[in-house]
Amino acid sequence: MNEQTAIIRKGRKFAQVLESARVLFMQHGFESVRMDVIAQQAQVSKATLYNYFPDKRMLFMEVARQECTQQAAQLEASVDEEQPVPEVLTIVGRGLMGIILSEFGRNMFRVCVSECERFPELGQQFYETGPAVMKSRLIEFFGQAVARGELVVEDYGLAADQFAELCKAGLFLRQVTGVQRQFSPAEVEQVVDAAVAMFMARYGVK
Repeated sequence: MNEQTAIIRKGRKFAQVLESARVLFMQHGFESVRMDVIAQQAQVSKATLYNYFPDKRMLFMEVARQECTQQAAQLEASVDEEQPVPEVLTIVGRGLMGIILSEFGRNMFRVCVSECERFPELGQQFYETGPAVMKSRLIEFFGQAVARGELVVEDYGLAADQFAELCKAGLFLRQVTGVQRQFSPAEVEQVVDAAVAMFMARYGVK
């Protein structure tokens, strides 16, 4: 990316394009949204839109990247890694499920799954900017907790994956199958608290 492009991508119209694309992708999916509709919604010309994003897949991936980056930053800012491990994991688990169970999380997952056969880079981009970032942060935290003598972990990556899956137990499947669309804070807290307890039973120092 050259310097001129980097400057252009920070402008007001660029932000309008991203916000309009985010709304349309979430409402209608990836394939059914046309670039000219995005341009109209953003109140920019098609020439301006294509100057930013020559390809709709590039636009979708930028929407996903920015949304995931923003949500990850907000969650990270709420965590004090010096706190005891159970407290940190409780905050992380509840924050993670807040993202996954949100309208954005639900719709982004749906779009990636429905389009991954034709456009595998969409799912890859979403994974790399969302779940992979969370996994990396957990791995770093587990290393610190092991050094402090609070955890005993042989495979940090596996432990990170296990914790995320424990937090989703029962909630995620009901969401993606349409059995339940809304979850109360009490429902989420019950699952996350149990996930933390099970994780500490396996990896916590006795």
